[in-house]
Amino acid sequence: MADGRSDKARRLELGRQRRVRTRARIVAAAFDLFGEEDGLYVRIEDVAKRAGITRATFYDHFSGMAELRDAVTYEVTHDFLTAVTDVVSLLDDPRERISAAIRLYLHRVREVPGWGRSMINLSANGIIFGAETFRQAELTVIDAIAAKQVAIEDSAIGRDAILGTTIAAISTMLRGERGADYPEQVVAVILIGLGVTPGDAAKIVLRPLPELSTPRP
Repeated sequence: MADGRSDKARRLELGRQRRVRTRARIVAAAFDLFGEEDGLYVRIEDVAKRAGITRATFYDHFSGMAELRDAVTYEVTHDFLTAVTDVVSLLDDPRERISAAIRLYLHRVREVPGWGRSMINLSANGIIFGAETFRQAELTVIDAIAAKQVAIEDSAIGRDAILGTTIAAISTMLRGERGADYPEQVVAVILIGLGVTPGDAAKIVLRPLPELSTPRP
């Protein structure tokens, strides 16, 4: 009797492991596809073919492309956002936290263009940069408002100014080569739009970037 229960438990565990591996393969295939030039138009059939599964197997794991996009967005952004949040939280000036976070994102796009294309394609049909980054951007603006370091009073406006300008800058960077200081120029414009004086903005964007606390994924 005990052996029967043990066999059943082993079968259940093996089935669970297979399911986890298949789901991971689907997410990995989607990540690769979203990072390609035409990644905006990825279909379920494309993901299934890249992952080596059937359409029916896809639906065993995801209800559709919207749920898959959410899963891939989390995979693409979570580790990097966590690393960025950890290091910028150590900065005393909330304006510098805004600056450093955006600069780290933009410089990563230069280092890993496929990651940037994934962000563009995933954001086109969902929340810009995903729910976690969306929420963290507003929290950073709230800190800056509370410290009276920016002129705006609505954190949502600040969040949208940051995320909207940043995603547009990523698109520009991916379309062609920009100067080495393009991320800093973009951040200066964002800070000025939030009410930071041009002189202070120019100084803040030139401060050394903090080292990420974990290796970049």
